[in-house]
Amino acid sequence: MADNVWVIGVHMTKFGQHKDKDALDLGSEAALSALADSGQTIHDMDVMAAGSLFNAAAGIGQQIQKQIGQTGIPVFNVSNACATGATAFRTVYLSIKAGEAEMGLAVGVEQMGKMGLLGAAGSAKGAKTEYEPAGRYGNVMPVEGILGTGTMPGVFAQAGMEYAYKHDGVTVDHFYKIAEKNHAHSSLNPLAQYNKRFTLDEIKNAQMISYPNTMLMCSPNTDGAAAAVLVSESKLRTLPLDVQKRAVRVAASVLTTDPYVDGSHVLPDVNTCTRNAANKAYEMAGIGPQDLDLVELHDCFATAELLHYDNLGLCEPGGAADFLDSGAPWRDGSTPVNVSGGLESKGHPIAATGVAGIYEITTHLRGEAGDRQIDGAKVGLTHVIGLGSTCGVHILEKSAL
Repeated sequence: MADNVWVIGVHMTKFGQHKDKDALDLGSEAALSALADSGQTIHDMDVMAAGSLFNAAAGIGQQIQKQIGQTGIPVFNVSNACATGATAFRTVYLSIKAGEAEMGLAVGVEQMGKMGLLGAAGSAKGAKTEYEPAGRYGNVMPVEGILGTGTMPGVFAQAGMEYAYKHDGVTVDHFYKIAEKNHAHSSLNPLAQYNKRFTLDEIKNAQMISYPNTMLMCSPNTDGAAAAVLVSESKLRTLPLDVQKRAVRVAASVLTTDPYVDGSHVLPDVNTCTRNAANKAYEMAGIGPQDLDLVELHDCFATAELLHYDNLGLCEPGGAADFLDSGAPWRDGSTPVNVSGGLESKGHPIAATGVAGIYEITTHLRGEAGDRQIDGAKVGLTHVIGLGSTCGVHILEKSAL
């Protein structure tokens, strides 16, 4: 394997509704801006990986190339649910690690508009009503919402309530408090989809989506893109000093999927693959969760964030509620979590989210995050999970070359 891999350029577009731009516009903007941030051009890249879940069959990487420069380099178009952006980043990372490239560009982009609820939502109108065994599982009628659910609000609501059931001291108020925190954090992020603080009462009284998650506890449909430029350490040493000084090392890059656990064919397991990825990432980076200065985790719903405090080892097993009550995950706490506003408030353009996490951590480690800056940040972790399930964890470190 090649030497260390570093991030030398990042960019994230404004997240929100972009009615005057399409996915290609957003992806190209992010790519060109990340290249400019790195001091490089597309002609310096040896490989490119691009992800767009809703353009998975369209060759989004080649389309972006036609806007920013066609140089003949290999392009990997990836699709991996909510871990698509993290997978694109890891694809470039692995190409450099394998010695096949010295520099590469990773892009994640999505234009979701107002497409509504994602995931399984029952049978189509006009479906047959004969009660005959059919399909892979031989069921005689649709089982969505009867034997488990495939809708993301339902999956994460039930997972959160299961955690509350198993651990004393966890109440629905803890989930409301997470949403309160993340909306407060986003008020300092000019690139977030929403910049408004909400009170606990406003969060509780918002439209119910899937108990206990109200609308203000759910990630919105979002348009946006993010990109990153990666480089080998040997190549980095040849670049100008100002590029070297802003470089951030990729201390760990891990991608996992679900092992078999009881019940996972009824309700997707959203915990085990995160636990496995986090443990492997800490081992790879040679650190523990206590060494993290900030975390960007996958709070697609407020209930999910509480689970992942535990899954990522940020607290003692079963201690997620105490961790939250201590104030630790607030921006001024001991382990700030989702200073960007998280998916609930920053937004969740699915394929862009993984790279957006890289952008956020890199920006803090460079000391360039403005009003939301975590002072003295040197180590950060990004986490995404896509139902299916796939988990991506990256640990970034500000260290001397």
